[in-house]
Amino acid sequence: MRILSGIQPSGTIHIGNYFGMIKKMIESQDDGELFAFIASYHAMTSVKDKDFLQKNIMEATVNFLALGMDPEKSTFWVQHDVKEVLELYWILSNHTSMGLLERAHSYKDKVARGFPTNHGLFSYPVLMAADILLFDSNIVPVGKDQIQHVEITRDIANTFNNHCGKEIFIMPEAKVDEIVATVPGTDGAKMSKSYGNTIDMFGTAKGVKKQVMSVVTDSKGLDEAKDYTTCNIYKLCELFMSEDELQVLQKRYATPGEGYGHFKLTLLDKINEHFAPYADKRNYYFNHPEEVREILAHGASKARKIAQAKMEIIREAVGLKY
Repeated sequence: MRILSGIQPSGTIHIGNYFGMIKKMIESQDDGELFAFIASYHAMTSVKDKDFLQKNIMEATVNFLALGMDPEKSTFWVQHDVKEVLELYWILSNHTSMGLLERAHSYKDKVARGFPTNHGLFSYPVLMAADILLFDSNIVPVGKDQIQHVEITRDIANTFNNHCGKEIFIMPEAKVDEIVATVPGTDGAKMSKSYGNTIDMFGTAKGVKKQVMSVVTDSKGLDEAKDYTTCNIYKLCELFMSEDELQVLQKRYATPGEGYGHFKLTLLDKINEHFAPYADKRNYYFNHPEEVREILAHGASKARKIAQAKMEIIREAVGLKY
């Protein structure tokens, strides 16, 4: 079974990235043949500064390695080092209807929020389809908001296969962990750099504390019992706490005498405790950038061999061989 997953290097990595994608990605190394990439082309829909993009690619790579990505157990590379994905993106674009892309929830959501639109953002699902189909991926771990993109990939693959009269592409399946399918941000909406509601994984102590203390709550005071079922702090604590710890926290909510600030400090302690063990390994890779580049080059070499073989089949199917 081949598993494919990617993450954009579009800013400082946050706990939504970790629980929504990275944690599952790391764990899937033991579930099958993992193909994992840093989605540098996708990041260009929101990142326009070249220095910032280069910095983010290195930072994302180091974070993955620190959190347990094993380049011997998986194929790990940066998207733009395997150019075949762009060739497939163009080929698939000619088998993708406008209506299919116009129905994409992610695009419509960004338009509604006033994001500047362009062709890259509109055709994002086609490039994602190329990522998935180029490597004959069976399983695609995604957040709940990305399920539709895998469905679009299946639609494109089906259209292409029907056009060619044979099964060039296999049908991928989305895999969603329902418990952490959508990680809430500090405002209660989905955690996203685009929305400015994130909590960083490896930020400064002062910065992470400021983010945690900004979590939106209701206005109940110290002398009032509080409802944990609707509290953004509690929803975030669920990511880090055991059932026993959550039961203790529930009793604290039900007992007057503590304010939301106390619960925020509890959340901060759990975040720091969870990510502290990865800090030393992260510092090691930041101090050995050549080793990081060698790891990425090795992964890209493995990915290219598979991509080139697949593109030979695709070129034959569409008439680009002579």
